This record gives sequence, structure tokens and C-alpha cells, in this order.
Amino acid sequence: MSLLERARRGLTELPSNAEWAVSQVRGSTRSVGTAAEGALSKARDQGRRFSEAAGDAVPFGDDSIELRLKRAEDAAERAREAEQEAVEAAQEAKDRSDYAVEVTERGRARMKQVDRDAQRELARRIGQAEREAEELVKRERLAAAEDAERERQEAYEAVEAETEPAQRDAEEAKERAEALVRDAREAMLEAKRLAEEAAEAAHAAADEAQRNAQQLARDAEQQVRQAEAQVNRAETARGRSKATARRTAGDAGHVKANGDLREYKKSDLVELASTIGIEGRTRMAKSELITAIREASRASRLPSGA
Repeated sequence: MSLLERARRGLTELPSNAEWAVSQVRGSTRSVGTAAEGALSKARDQGRRFSEAAGDAVPFGDDSIELRLKRAEDAAERAREAEQEAVEAAQEAKDRSDYAVEVTERGRARMKQVDRDAQRELARRIGQAEREAEELVKRERLAAAEDAERERQEAYEAVEAETEPAQRDAEEAKERAEALVRDAREAMLEAKRLAEEAAEAAHAAADEAQRNAQQLARDAEQQVRQAEAQVNRAETARGRSKATARRTAGDAGHVKANGDLREYKKSDLVELASTIGIEGRTRMAKSELITAIREASRASRLPSGA
């Protein structure tokens, strides 16, 4: 599995884990603690997987690809930070939820104790009232009931006073955790988008470079073939030019001085000068061509005479 695929897979799976954490946090007071523990473990495992995927070295291309990859890495780092904040918020929500459960249990135990004490006191007063008089029993029973109700109400209010802040803190922590999870999910989506753009740019640059290399190779091969053909033609033409020049110079040597060359057309004289190898022939007049051909003819006969 390549680096980009591993990074893309980590980015894809993390938002679903974050949604799972949010759905668990929204449960009952007891389920909030369980959901926070699950979210903490899940987020840590996902963080390690994402760090392993994004920590590998990514090959660099041109400046635009490197910049895209840098932005993808920065977005991934922000996503990891958001994820860590979500994990910490989930842990805080769990701690506050545990505290709320503890406060609630203490309140229930206290209420039970108040009920037991009230029942004992009621029984004592009823017994005493029965011994004294039926009327006294009625009065004491009513008074005991009122006292019990008052004490019960006071105990209930005290428990509410202790439980309400804890519940409120737990709700606020849950809301913060949900907000952080949403931010983490958005950061994951942004990092995934940037990583996909960087991957597409890298693939496009690689394809373009390959096409350019293939075209350059074809052009170079064609130029080599053309150069070889030109060299071969030049070698052949040089050999032929030397042989023709020798033959033409010999033939020109037999031209009489009585003006036979003047009977040639200028185009014929230019062609004859070409076979001999006279330079600048195309710019010469007809008389100049005749003189140059005769001089070349005499020069060709000198070595044989010597």
C-alpha cells in the first residue's frame, strides 16, 4: 500500500470514529462515561494509524506539488491537534460524568438514611403518643409527618444543589466535546481533499514528464538518423566530386583556345565549373567563367607534366 493510499485511508476512517464518539457521548449519564472511554481508546488507535501513514517521506516533484504536499501535511497536523482536543474533551466529559454519578449516589444514600431516621423517629413518637393519649398520638403523628416531609424536602434540595452543577458541567463538557469532534471531522475532510489534490498533481506531472522524455528520445533518434544520412551523402558526394573534377579538368584541357568555350551557354559553363570545383561560379560573368575554367585546366595538367 502506497503512502498516499495509507494517508487517504486514515483520513477516511477517522471522521466515522469521531461520529461514533459523538453518538456515544449523547447517551445517558452512565453511558457518557462508557462512550468517553471508547472514544478515547478509538481516537488513540486512529491517531497512531494516521501518524504512521502521514509520517513517511513523500517524494517531491516540482514546486507546486511540494507546496500542495506541505499544505496537506499542515492540514493533517491540524487534524491531529483537533483530534487530540476531542480526546481530551471526551476524557473530561467522562470524569465529570463519573463525578455526577458519584454525587447522585451519595444523594440517594443520604435520602435513604433520612427516610430511615424519619421512620424511626415517627415510630418512637407514635409509641409515646399512644401511651399518653389518642389525641396526642394524632398530633404527634401529624407533626412527625410534617417534620419528615420538611427534612425530606431539605435533603432533596441539598442533593439538587450538589447534583445540578455537576450535571450542568457534564452537559457543557459534552457540548464542547461534540464541537471539537465536528471541528476534527472538518479538518480531516480538508486534509483528505488536499492530499487527493496533491496526488492528482503528482500523477499529472509524472505523466507529462514521461511524455516529454519519450518525445525527446524520438526526436534525438530521428536527428541521429538524419545526421548519419547526411554524413553518408557527403562522403559519397565528395568521392564523386573528386573523380568528376579530375575528369572534367582533363577534358577542359583539350578545349582549344580559338573560342570553343564561348559557344557554351552560361548555365553550361556554371555546371562545368561546378564539376571542376571552382568557387564563386554562380556570381561570375560568362567571360570570368571561361577564364577560371581554362586556368583550372592548366593547373590540372601541371603535375603530370612535371
